[in-house]
Amino acid sequence: MPDTTPPVTLQDVRDAAERIKGVAHRTPVLRSRTLDALVGAEVFLKCENLQRIGAFKFRGAYNAVSRLSAEQLARGVAAYSSGNHAQAVALAARELGTTAVIVMPEDTPRAKLEATAGYGAEIVTYDRYTGDRVAIGEALAAERGLALVPPYEHPHVIAGQGTAALELLEEVGELDALVVPVGGGGLIAGSATAAKGLLPGIRIVGVEPEAGDDTRRSLQAGRRVSVPVPRTIADGQAADIPGELTFSVNRRLVDDICLVSDDQIRDAMRFAFERMKTVVEPSGASGLAALLAHRVEPLPRRIGVVLSGGNVGAERFAELVAG
Repeated sequence: MPDTTPPVTLQDVRDAAERIKGVAHRTPVLRSRTLDALVGAEVFLKCENLQRIGAFKFRGAYNAVSRLSAEQLARGVAAYSSGNHAQAVALAARELGTTAVIVMPEDTPRAKLEATAGYGAEIVTYDRYTGDRVAIGEALAAERGLALVPPYEHPHVIAGQGTAALELLEEVGELDALVVPVGGGGLIAGSATAAKGLLPGIRIVGVEPEAGDDTRRSLQAGRRVSVPVPRTIADGQAADIPGELTFSVNRRLVDDICLVSDDQIRDAMRFAFERMKTVVEPSGASGLAALLAHRVEPLPRRIGVVLSGGNVGAERFAELVAG
């Protein structure tokens, strides 16, 4: 008989929460009466833009790197990322006394490149439209004897990401739905594992940019579907195919995927800044964008939304919200 054991469980998420306690921030939850009125529901925003390195990625990276053996830590770690996971692994490596080599796209926003280097990582760049970051990362790790920490295709990474949802539900209580940005699928896989483990009836809604709906198409087809590399302002969601491991979780636990345009993401970034005094990067704003654009239907009464990151430079932010 096939093994039906899930790759990540609620207990794994709870174990990750204990492991990152005191290292990762327990991020705040924001409310806005204006937002509630615009949406027509009670909205609870989990502010992972205020997490260390400015994104939820530190949770999973630290949980994974901290579980490596002393021998492996002595050799170092490698990762590939469009930016936030890069920073997360670089900082986790520094916190744990090891070194990191990160494969990053040439067109990664400057703020993310500089921050990753600032944490002490060595950066190797590639062309995201012609290169295969997984192949490059695997070859680099094999050549140098490094432990490869993928951005989402790892149970310890997924479990770490799920701690954001775990904290949200511990703080605000029962929710009818949880809205989560989707790139490779690690955040929503961990979030869904935690949320449905605690509240089996909760609805899990993923949000993708219109230009990159690989997870939506994959869930509709019942198998992983590839799309052209998305050209979107949401660089953290520019995935062309869901992860194999994450999709195995998400096809069981995710109830719906909705899509948002780049203009709707800009509107959400502007709203968060002007009305809630918080800075969110494009990928981090997509869940909020879905609510403001009334893409989540039917509308639940109490909704949690993960603001997944805030890593955007001042010039880029001004450019994006100026329109």
